[in-house]
Amino acid sequence: MFDAALAQVATALRDTRDPWWVIGSAAVRLHGAETSVADIDVLVSERDAGSVLRDWPRAVTIGAASERFRSHPFARLEGAALPVEVMADLELCTDGVWRRVLPATRVAVAGVFVPARDELAAILRAFGRDKDVARAGLLSRSDVRAG
Repeated sequence: MFDAALAQVATALRDTRDPWWVIGSAAVRLHGAETSVADIDVLVSERDAGSVLRDWPRAVTIGAASERFRSHPFARLEGAALPVEVMADLELCTDGVWRRVLPATRVAVAGVFVPARDELAAILRAFGRDKDVARAGLLSRSDVRAG
């Protein structure tokens, strides 16, 4: 299911104009760490989000911001092998200040793009949730291959 979902993400994003990344648990797995993956989290630009959502062949659910995260928009795409969550211009609130999550690195793995391992770990730690911090720790293990 994971590989099929990645292929669906790559197809859905093939005509985007701006860089995009898979982040979260899927990116951690793509870097070689063993972790569960319930969905595929994708960062895109706001201008690319419109076409991706419009062209998605199944249901699209628009979500709301939280105290910690917001994107323009946040959408869940149904009908892929795993659900796909699209975050356009994702922002993270830390100490009352909203900052855009925009990776500086972009590594091709299995037909999609992910931040480099160290940058992905830093993003996950910044998210601050227990599950993200634990996944960041998985990336620092010596037995995890570099992505």
